[in-house]
Amino acid sequence: MKRPLLFKLTTIALLMLLLMIPISMINGVINERTASQAQVVEEIAKSSSYSQKLVGPVLVVPYVKKIKEWKVDADTKERYQIDVEVNGQLYFLPSAFAVDGKLKTERLARGIYEARLYYADNNISGHFDVPVNYGIAENLPDYEFDSPYIAMGIKDIRGIQNGLSIQINNDRVDMQAGSKLKMLGEGVHATIKHPDLSQKSILHFKLSLLLKGTESLSVVPIGRDSTVNLSSDWPHPSFIGDYLPTTREINETGFTAAWRTSYFSSNLEEHFNHCALAGDCDAFQSRVFGVSLIDPVDQYVKSDRAIKYAILFIALTFAGFFLFEILKRLAVHPIQYGLVGLALAFFYLLLVSLSEHIAFAMAYLIASSACILLIGFYVSYVLHSVARGTIFSGLLASLYGLLYGLLSAEDYALLMGSLLLFGLLGVFMILTRKLDWYAVGRTEKTEA
Repeated sequence: MKRPLLFKLTTIALLMLLLMIPISMINGVINERTASQAQVVEEIAKSSSYSQKLVGPVLVVPYVKKIKEWKVDADTKERYQIDVEVNGQLYFLPSAFAVDGKLKTERLARGIYEARLYYADNNISGHFDVPVNYGIAENLPDYEFDSPYIAMGIKDIRGIQNGLSIQINNDRVDMQAGSKLKMLGEGVHATIKHPDLSQKSILHFKLSLLLKGTESLSVVPIGRDSTVNLSSDWPHPSFIGDYLPTTREINETGFTAAWRTSYFSSNLEEHFNHCALAGDCDAFQSRVFGVSLIDPVDQYVKSDRAIKYAILFIALTFAGFFLFEILKRLAVHPIQYGLVGLALAFFYLLLVSLSEHIAFAMAYLIASSACILLIGFYVSYVLHSVARGTIFSGLLASLYGLLYGLLSAEDYALLMGSLLLFGLLGVFMILTRKLDWYAVGRTEKTEA
């Protein structure tokens, strides 16, 4: 070879590309495990209850209205009127709406996979302002009002854990299955008495709902003034939806969060009316907020993030190996580079398999320690010195420590990675600042 240094660098680059084959296979294992975990969560939710969303309550007043309609006699061509009955419904959203929910979490395991369930003890209260004659100011005699009812949407009614009854002023009414309103989806309803239509009425409501769900709980702020307070023993909440909590407190024992919205901030009344009249309910259904009970130590997510740094990790290790080779005038065979690279690749497989049974931090420590000891032992013979092998092992341990820091500080991963690369480039340039690269090439040519 006329240019042995170039040949060595090209060989190392090809080895790095070949090592991406086992890395890709391990990444496939991670993706398969992630899919299996999601399937288990889906199966547990299917046999228990899915994530929950509360919509309502809404006061619904069915009515029949008589209208006059003109007809033309087919024979005499004379016009005449007939009475036609038109069915409809009046809707009233709460003037005040409040939810006080306390969530208790539970883990269910199937094999090595887990799903997180919660039991939410919700106290729901508020009131409706009902206008005189339900707000009908014209042609009141043409209306015949049917029994009004309170409807409430619950995304998965299988999660209801108690017999439901709602208190309306001083009366308590049992609730029945089904919301009776397509726009609310599944849910419950309760038929109530007509209020005094001769004057403006206030209907205070109160109910207790024990609800089981999976992963998340959300609420549609349906009141003119809506207040929602949620607390839980889960210390890792992710607040979801269109509104962040106005106040929140998170610690190792759990969290508390409070939301407050109004018609002015949510425009919910307009979206509700558009849903009722036009059937387009996307805007109404999307006006939600709530909490998702995430797991910040998901081993597959962290393993997937770790393997994204695999090519960088291998490149840095090979760079250190190559630095020892040129500074100490050693000849390291490409197969020896390849064996070290395979050991680095096996780290990710060990990490995934161990993290399925023990905590991720402990799995990372064991997997990295095993790789450092194996590579350090092997490199001691390759570099013909236990001291050199120990130094190389120390540098490798530092790299593993920096990688764990990158995984733990997701928000600062780019900054930390940039500083790491810049620092390593600086070290490499300092150590080789007096090196005659032409001399290295000539030396290798002579040795070859």
